[in-house]
Amino acid sequence: MDGKKLEYKGDKALKELDKLTRKADEVQENLLREILTRNGETEYLNKYLFGSKDISEFKKSVPVITYKAIRPYIQRIANGEASSLITAHPITEMLCSSGTSAGEPKLMPSIEEDLDRRTFLYNLIMPIMNQYITGLDEGKAMFLYFVKAEMSTPCGLPAPTVLTSYYKSKHFKFRSRDPYTDFTSPDEAILCNDSNQSMYCQLLAGLVHRNQVLRLGAVFATAFLLAISFLKRKWMNICNDIRDGQVDPTEVTDPKCRTAMSAILLRPDPRLADEIEAICSRDSWKGIICQLWPKAKYIEAVVTGSMAQYIPSLQYYSNEKLPLVCPMYASSECYFGVNLKPLCSPDKVSFTLLPNMGYFEFIPLGVNGTLVLDVDEDEEVPQSKLIGLVDVKLGCYYELVVTTFSGLNRYRIGDVLQVTGFHNKAPQFRFICRRNVVLSIDNDKTNEEDLHKSITVAKKLLEPYNALLVEYTSYAETSSVPGHYVIYWEIIQCSSALSSSLVKNKTMNEILTNQLDLNVLEDCCIAVEEELDYNYRRCRANDKSIGPLEIRVVKPGTFESLMDFFINQGGSINQYKTPRCIKSSAALKLLDSNVKARFFSPRDPTWTP
Repeated sequence: MDGKKLEYKGDKALKELDKLTRKADEVQENLLREILTRNGETEYLNKYLFGSKDISEFKKSVPVITYKAIRPYIQRIANGEASSLITAHPITEMLCSSGTSAGEPKLMPSIEEDLDRRTFLYNLIMPIMNQYITGLDEGKAMFLYFVKAEMSTPCGLPAPTVLTSYYKSKHFKFRSRDPYTDFTSPDEAILCNDSNQSMYCQLLAGLVHRNQVLRLGAVFATAFLLAISFLKRKWMNICNDIRDGQVDPTEVTDPKCRTAMSAILLRPDPRLADEIEAICSRDSWKGIICQLWPKAKYIEAVVTGSMAQYIPSLQYYSNEKLPLVCPMYASSECYFGVNLKPLCSPDKVSFTLLPNMGYFEFIPLGVNGTLVLDVDEDEEVPQSKLIGLVDVKLGCYYELVVTTFSGLNRYRIGDVLQVTGFHNKAPQFRFICRRNVVLSIDNDKTNEEDLHKSITVAKKLLEPYNALLVEYTSYAETSSVPGHYVIYWEIIQCSSALSSSLVKNKTMNEILTNQLDLNVLEDCCIAVEEELDYNYRRCRANDKSIGPLEIRVVKPGTFESLMDFFINQGGSINQYKTPRCIKSSAALKLLDSNVKARFFSPRDPTWTP
């Protein structure tokens, strides 16, 4: 990045974005050439290139890999061997992935200049937003950010999450130079390892500044909704703190947090406390976000892929008055791109890949715009099959492959993307799913997108009961023959007043126990199955190799317990995403201990040969 990463702000950032995308092919070629020049002598690349720095030789000889292939090198470095195994640069840390998509955390090598690239992308977000909403520098942002206590490798390398790494870096520390980074949360609260104390302080600070907040958000929609749930439990305590002008010592014990919050709670403010109490004590929390933060103009969070499940909940709490902004596309391995139309509908979100972030290649998944997942995760992919960034075709599906300065070479990210357009020469992609999150019993392979689509259809059957599906996950039950899909649902009532005359004056427990509503949940089971693909329905209805789909309704709060479980296993609250397919026996035990009702499909799904 030539040390210029902080120069690109405002109009300069947009001009640099335009320049990069107009020359996307040149930028990509030059970037790969630089990677080969720097890393060509590493042990990993040298065994394929024999010292060559030639791009054509790289494309012909270096294999396409998954984490399984690079893990031995990463483990050797983690144990104390030289970074030169995979990169010419000193590896400064091993980033710990969230670990909930594929089932276990991965360690990703990171070098110092990776932070420059991430900062470059972050610096594009507000210039893009300013094209659509003005005056955002005239107030504060209530962004809920969290860190995870750092682990380390056997040789002492830090092993933080990618976001913890950024929040603890000088790039984040010196953001005060930017008028758009006036956050309500003090750094001490963001950097607190205790997520409960961090959440309490950040919500308290956000409510103290409620009339100055113009932007709301978290990295993922899950974290923002977790904050709403936390606020439901703690709003009275927060109001008491505001009324007294000091933080309850039983809620916040961290000395740095207490000192930081004392600078925010300068004096008792009973009037503000009364305002917040009047809002939070209402029977319904529909629209609560707009009531608590009346000047907010949008909610920023990832709502694509598996996060799309949370859109109805966000819309419920904002009364559909605030746009949901999904600004960027990134992972622990590499940051990829930005959303140039941030106010678009969540289902229309596309990301423009930035050609200076890494060297990008793509595995075609089907032809003529048809998605065909015919390349298994562990199947060898011919080098000749890959195509470059500027050569992808509109409407077609691809799996993303990346090469980085930090030592990942032709690494399969595992994300399935669809080309939706181009910005200059740079393609724009819609995130479809993580290809390695699937349900499978026989010849069926249900990916994350198909599962989400089927549940989106089925959950509409709950609407007459004013009930909301707030969370779900699944697993393939194979202990019996035939095996079957199990889907865990957590359902809540949206309001105390039920809209359907059929269920007037009934509680949610009653809804789940009488015969009428037993049929409704059975209808949800078959609705899911009817939306699954041909192979699944054939296996169910013709081959009888898959049994009836089962929905297990769990107690409220179960998925918060599931999140706590994964965080205690080394995940991060900041990066947590509910896994759509559960493989952990301990996690399944937790879910099953909270099941209060079970329902099965009453018939086979329709199928024709």
